[in-house]
Amino acid sequence: MTKQEQLHQPEHYDLIITHGLVFSGDDEPPQKACVHIRDGRVSKISPIQHGTANHVIDATGSWVTPGFIDSHTHYDAEALISPGLTESVRHGITTVFIGSCSISMILNDPEDTADMFTRVEAVPREAVLPVLQKQKSWRSVEAYTRFYDQHPTGPNIASYLGHSDLRAAVMGLGRATTQDEVPTDAELNQMSDLLESALDHGLLGLSTMTTKWDKIDGDRYRSASLPSTYAHWKEFRALNRVLRERGRVHQGAPNIVTKWNTVLFMFESMGLMRKRLKTTLITLMDSKANPGLVSLISSTTRQLNRFFNADFRWQALPNTFEVYADGMDLVVFEEFGSGEAALHLKTEIERNELLADLNYRRQFRKDYEKKWGGRVWHRDFGDALISACPDETLVGRSFGSIALQRDLHPADLFLDLVILYGSKLRWHTVIANHRPHVVEQIVQSPDVIISFSDAGAHLRNMAFYNFGLRLLQIAAVQKPRKLSVHRAVHRLTGELADWFNLDVGHLREGARADIAIVDPQKLHQPLDGYAEAQFDGIDSLQRMVNRPDDCVTHTIINGNIAYEAGRFAGDFGKARNYGCFLRAGEVAPAGYSATVPTNDENNLAVPRVRATEKAAL
Repeated sequence: MTKQEQLHQPEHYDLIITHGLVFSGDDEPPQKACVHIRDGRVSKISPIQHGTANHVIDATGSWVTPGFIDSHTHYDAEALISPGLTESVRHGITTVFIGSCSISMILNDPEDTADMFTRVEAVPREAVLPVLQKQKSWRSVEAYTRFYDQHPTGPNIASYLGHSDLRAAVMGLGRATTQDEVPTDAELNQMSDLLESALDHGLLGLSTMTTKWDKIDGDRYRSASLPSTYAHWKEFRALNRVLRERGRVHQGAPNIVTKWNTVLFMFESMGLMRKRLKTTLITLMDSKANPGLVSLISSTTRQLNRFFNADFRWQALPNTFEVYADGMDLVVFEEFGSGEAALHLKTEIERNELLADLNYRRQFRKDYEKKWGGRVWHRDFGDALISACPDETLVGRSFGSIALQRDLHPADLFLDLVILYGSKLRWHTVIANHRPHVVEQIVQSPDVIISFSDAGAHLRNMAFYNFGLRLLQIAAVQKPRKLSVHRAVHRLTGELADWFNLDVGHLREGARADIAIVDPQKLHQPLDGYAEAQFDGIDSLQRMVNRPDDCVTHTIINGNIAYEAGRFAGDFGKARNYGCFLRAGEVAPAGYSATVPTNDENNLAVPRVRATEKAAL
């Protein structure tokens, strides 16, 4: 072929998406265009199709958006067991964050890691521990990132360093969960060094936890709270200095029962006479237990960011916060003493003996009736419906109505049914976000990020995998329409990517080809229906999922079609053709490939120069 013939040869692409309504991920209206993809990147966006392609998708009548970002998951274990993470990808998610809420799986041995993760996130320890024992060959951030560089992830993965993980690695899990133990100056310096190393390797920042009801599993330290909850603010401030200097993120959770230490998180975010600290906390919700609190928090946060130079963002969900439970297995029972006592016991026999004890029942009833003070659960069994039970006459009824019929106190009726049916008694209640107009106000606030799906955790308790579609539903279907569709897309994509400093979230020439194609007509159907599916990799476990799953017709990751018309690609979650490990502040080259890990010293004592020492130098 002559040079002149080559010049007239039509360009060839890996994939072309034609005639869709294309959203850039910026806060701007869409345009009808064709998206041309080559080598994992968007090569051209134009009004008409140019050249040929290996595959052409006709997106007429569809929205073509950047892939959605889920910035709060607990997929740490599932990413090892079943790395496709299909329950998110089928809903257009192309990037997930792990290591949230202080419990990354980086620095500790498999047993300590499993004990910190499994009870908190309601994932079976007996399934997670063997996987960690088989696969977790790392105990350093460098080895961890190299593992993910060669792991066949489905979506892109970014990670925090967890404070509980960090604290236990430096102090030992026993000392890290002892009330009167504090780290020595040398240990505090080591924590700062390890955090510096994590940021050097592209981690998002530090995740923390101060809610005491998050408890440790296993036999050695069972029912101790997570290590992060024992830290004093001197420790938090030392670690925040590293984050502040590097411009990285503190993801945390205040004590969501008492809530008072929210003020300390807010103060740490302020940038008066210092750099401000990017801070995001869980979670801003319209709580049934505290219905007036959401307005106070929203107003306070607005003033904080506007007048005190803070960079503070609440995480918020665009949907009703409904939870399910099998018997008594629900984290909200951890917020009061009698509930903690029951969940401390592993076997149903032990638990039933406790629930039948007269003194215990008196205390449980007293805790249930306590309406003042900090709480998350509204503690109203009249607002809790039975969804499954061996006695089918009870299905669809509330515990309160049955108690009234039987002339029992609702708390006694609940305990009787748990003793009788155990985990076969399945029930549900709405904790928060029960007023649609308030939810709409929350998701439009500039002081929130759309987040907190908790995907990969609480597998039998809740399912918000399609939270992105629920936000699009608010924008496209709910009337009167106050949130534009392009603004909703921006909140799910570019806004998050820019705040966390990641090379995703935008659909423009040169950007990563991580794309969701959405059928807007499907958004008119209910998106919050109850459904279950088998957990891929744990045969005995049924998980809650979101269906229907036909709103997203295609999910494209790294320019490859991962999901199309209800089916996943045959090599998805098995081959390194799709997601990668994302590093904050780093732009990957076109056609990136995995880096095969080499032997590494899994040594926690990473030699570092701390930020304070750098300043002195």
